[in-house]
Amino acid sequence: MEMLVPDDQFPDIELDIAGGGSVSLPGDVAGHWTYVLFYRGGW
Repeated sequence: MEMLVPDDQFPDIELDIAGGGSVSLPGDVAGHWTYVLFYRGGW
């Protein structure tokens, strides 16, 4: 997949949330400004 550029649509993905549960993007946050931070953890 190529890097997103302005005006690209965010791809549909489902992410597991720390502590349980999941969130579907962009569906669960539609209509709201959203920041997504990916942290891969410590080494």
